[in-house]
Amino acid sequence: MQQQISIITLGIADLARSRRFYVEGFGWSPAFENPEIIFYQMNGFVLGTFRKDALAADMNRRGLLAPGAFSLAHNVRERKEVEPILQRLVEAGGTLLRPADEPLHGGFRGYVADPDDHAWEIAWNPAWAIDANGLVTFGL
Repeated sequence: MQQQISIITLGIADLARSRRFYVEGFGWSPAFENPEIIFYQMNGFVLGTFRKDALAADMNRRGLLAPGAFSLAHNVRERKEVEPILQRLVEAGGTLLRPADEPLHGGFRGYVADPDDHAWEIAWNPAWAIDANGLVTFGL
């Protein structure tokens, strides 16, 4: 089986609040939206923000969904991009979880949560190449 992710869908409480975070914070443009879901076309996959109640119903699960123990990452080409992006995301409704610093494994990163508590790492790693299309290649 091919190693790939086609769509990552996040359960969210308030579509407008979530849209503000992703559109104003990251500067992304929705590829599709309706009253229940917004899709953002990424570089090779799609990110969806789906109302929690509608997502739970779609999965045939009872009750509302809560975020799990995971984080998503947005890697940047230069170290100097990390802090301004973190700040912009906070201004767009996010919560700063960890200010930017240098982890033991190298690079520079910080964490912010979206309005529904999904954690995002904003990171620069000098060993990871990012091509003109935004595709990241794992490197050591």
